[in-house]
Amino acid sequence: MAAVGEPAVSDPSIQPRSPTVPVITDDEHLLEAFGGREGLVKIMDDVMPRWVKNPRTRPFFEPADQERIKALLVEQFCVIMKGPCTYSGRTMAEAHRGMNVNEGAFFALVEELQKSMNAMHVPFAAQNRLIAALAPMHRDIIDR
Repeated sequence: MAAVGEPAVSDPSIQPRSPTVPVITDDEHLLEAFGGREGLVKIMDDVMPRWVKNPRTRPFFEPADQERIKALLVEQFCVIMKGPCTYSGRTMAEAHRGMNVNEGAFFALVEELQKSMNAMHVPFAAQNRLIAALAPMHRDIIDR
């Protein structure tokens, strides 16, 4: 059974290896360090063109519903930071099944996210807390 707030797995053949929305703090100021939900939207608006431009991440984002991905990432990050949000997406294992994401693409995604967080003046310590929460998800995203 999934933890509270975790999306249900609709395909029983998929066994997630890490939480999709691991709450990482009881500190209400962490989300504030990102500018609240509005700040997360700005980060996603900044990072999506970076992902589309980057040759390592482009194949995953260019043909995708970019607006939906941005909205789901805002929800996911907000929940991870214990914000007043609900994640409405699938598990990372389900969302990335069959996409053939490799390590280089995963690391490129993180690099571009860090550039956007820097551009939005998110403090380094706050960035590190989020990246640390997201890092275990590589087990459910990288599949080659």
